[in-house]
Amino acid sequence: MSAHSGNRRQSREAALGFLYQCDLKVNSRTETPPSFIQHFQLGEAFRPFFQTIVSGVQDHQGSIDLEIEAAAENWKLYRIGKIDLAILRIASFELFHCRETSHQIIIDEAVELAKDYGSQDSASFVNGVLDRIAHKSRPEMFDLAARHLSAS
Repeated sequence: MSAHSGNRRQSREAALGFLYQCDLKVNSRTETPPSFIQHFQLGEAFRPFFQTIVSGVQDHQGSIDLEIEAAAENWKLYRIGKIDLAILRIASFELFHCRETSHQIIIDEAVELAKDYGSQDSASFVNGVLDRIAHKSRPEMFDLAARHLSAS
């Protein structure tokens, strides 16, 4: 694993903690990104991507939540576990707004977070929802793969 990918993984993990805490709506001395960074002594290398994720999810949460609810067939947001929802929000933001990262990497990282922090069924749930979101957010990737397969 490169230092860049390790930094991103730790940034995602920190963002998960921050966004989960925000969703719980608890009064905490770590309720702002700067206070969270300071309290948990988030290293310099992790801060830029952490900030990108947190501000991106917060700025686009309405549209992200609509995409998640549409992709999570027969699931309303309030029924999705808070950890799973935070993971889905992070990955959905990345799928739509961080085009420099492959959709496979984004989904793989989200599934790993779900395995580490979610319930027994979280990884498969997160994988299924994000697969549908990836098809919508990056249709060109799937069209290219389909054309490649049909040409073989």
